[in-house]
Amino acid sequence: MNYQTFEPSLELNGLIKCYWTLEYPKEENPEKQTIVPDGCMEMIFHYGDLYKQYLQNGKSIIQPKCFVIGQLTRPLEIKPTGQTGIFSIRFHPEGFSPFTSIPIKEMENTATSLEKLFGKDGKEIGQKILSVNSVSERIKYIENFLLSRLPNSETIDHIIQSTVDTILTANGNLSIDELSKQINISRRQLERKFSSFIGLSPKQLSKTIRLQATLKMLLNKQFTSLTTLAYEGEYYDQAHFIKDFKEFTGLTPKEFYGSNLKMSSLFYGME
Repeated sequence: MNYQTFEPSLELNGLIKCYWTLEYPKEENPEKQTIVPDGCMEMIFHYGDLYKQYLQNGKSIIQPKCFVIGQLTRPLEIKPTGQTGIFSIRFHPEGFSPFTSIPIKEMENTATSLEKLFGKDGKEIGQKILSVNSVSERIKYIENFLLSRLPNSETIDHIIQSTVDTILTANGNLSIDELSKQINISRRQLERKFSSFIGLSPKQLSKTIRLQATLKMLLNKQFTSLTTLAYEGEYYDQAHFIKDFKEFTGLTPKEFYGSNLKMSSLFYGME
C-alpha cells in the first residue's frame, strides 16, 4: 500500500489542506472500509478501478470516476472493486465553497460528478488528470483549473475563517454561544454562514473536530483507558463520548479500535 500527501501552492493553501494519492493492488476478498467525517470535502479522481459506495437503505452504487464527496455527517462505507489508484484534493472545511455551482448543503453525504458540478470543464479536467501518470502533472492541472475558477474578490468570508480556526484550535471544545461571543456575531448569523460556506452547522463541525482529535489520541495510543480518552476529549461523560463516537464511526470505541482505525487515519489525513 502506498499513501502519500503533497502540499498545495501558496495561492491555494488557504483553501486546500493537501493533495494525497493512494495505490494498492487488487485484493481477492476486499473488506468494506469506513471513512469517518472530518469536516473536509474531497475532490477525487480514480485512475485505478472504481469503488463501491454503500447507502443507508442497504443498497450500493459505483462511485463516478471523478467526483466531489460532500460533507459527511455519518460514516461512509466503501469497498474497492479492483486495483486502487486515487488522486485526491482535500479542502479545508470552508475551502470548496468558492468553486461549487451547487449549494454545499445539497451535496451532503453524496458523491457528485465533476461533470454535474462544472459541465464540460469538469469532464475535461477529469480526462486531463486521468491521462497523465505523474503526481506533479496532476497537481499542475488541478491547480490551474481551480485558480481559473477563483473569483477576483475575497474568496472566503473572514468570519467563517476565523470561526473555523477557533474551532480547530480548541479541538471542537467550545460551545456555539462561546464561539458567537468570541467572533462577535449572533448565533443565527453564524449558523446561516456555516450552512452556506461549509454545509455543516457550527455544532456539527465542532463535534467532528473533537472526535478527530480524540481519534488521533486513539491512533497514537495516548490514553490509558477509554474513560481517560473521553476525559481527554472533554466529553461530558463516557456515555456522551460513546454516543458521538458511534454517530461518526458506526461503531463503539471498543469495536473501532481494530481494523477500522488504520483506514480512518489513512483516508482522513491524521499524519
